[in-house]
Amino acid sequence: MTLPISSVQRIIDALLGWYDANARALPWRTSGEPYHIWISEVMLQQTQVATVIPYYERFLEAFPTVEALAAADQDQVNKRWEGLGYYSRAAHLKAAAEALVADHGGELPDTAGDLIRLPGIGPYTAGAIASIAFGERTPAVDGNVMRILSRFTADETPVNTGKSRAHYTPIAANLLPAHRPGDFNQALMDLGAMICTPKAPNCPACPWQAYCAANKEALQGDLPKREKKAPRKIESHTVFVLRYNNKVYVRRRPAKGLLAGLWEFPHLPVHLSAGEAEAQLQEKGFCPTALRDLGRAKHLFTHLEWRMQAYMVTCASAPLGPEGAWVDRPTLIKDISLPGAFAAWRQALLNETDF
Repeated sequence: MTLPISSVQRIIDALLGWYDANARALPWRTSGEPYHIWISEVMLQQTQVATVIPYYERFLEAFPTVEALAAADQDQVNKRWEGLGYYSRAAHLKAAAEALVADHGGELPDTAGDLIRLPGIGPYTAGAIASIAFGERTPAVDGNVMRILSRFTADETPVNTGKSRAHYTPIAANLLPAHRPGDFNQALMDLGAMICTPKAPNCPACPWQAYCAANKEALQGDLPKREKKAPRKIESHTVFVLRYNNKVYVRRRPAKGLLAGLWEFPHLPVHLSAGEAEAQLQEKGFCPTALRDLGRAKHLFTHLEWRMQAYMVTCASAPLGPEGAWVDRPTLIKDISLPGAFAAWRQALLNETDF
């Protein structure tokens, strides 16, 4: 879709005018600090704005500067991240903070090309930080922006493949103004959140209604196109909430792979009956004296589904396996960050009056 310069300017003016009147009041916008913008953009990956705001405020309270984040223990960072999911983001934040302190004097680079070299910063996040914090004329293209551009140009190129961003980024770049590029990118974010939503877009309220090809051709409901994804792999697990003398057993996961480096309740990759579970624990030296069925739950990862059976077990002995620890209630609450997959079992334990 090639537009004359005069049309492009009208499109830019329409979006920025709408943004000036309707921009969401978000704490990182009020601040304008590059560090704050970086933290918010990483949190907003895979997470809704309303969920992010309280986490963002608590995170900055704990780690107000790049230096504070770099100096923190990873478990402290994970604890402040608990509930947001996708914990690799927290690990990348700390690693990037360490790199910033070591190599950049604690300051974020001011170009997308330099930002993208930091751990956990991809093309979208680099573009967002560089344009919003530093005014660089560089696009920030995520799923919301691709949805808008697909409709705006009536483009049937799928928005969920490995090639999608490379296809839609030049379209965004052609529209991006040299003046206020950060506001333009934020305006697209707000347009996708408030107007050009995945379902039932509010076209009459859209500043681009007069220019939108999908609107002219009544294709809003058909766009964007998405390739069908392979179904998630399903895994069965038996989770053990092991108790001994008012402590519970947790273990740290391997440093690489799914939920890397996080704490968890021990589990086995199979569904076990109560009798089978008791036999397994006896064999491992926990000497179970009571076992209670906590029921079943499931947890969805991007490409994987865990279907879990859990048992709360009172133990007569407390062996300590590799990367394991027995922790009391205050430690569990204050220091141990458990992934969302184990949230139901953690709450079941905290509901126990004798723990």
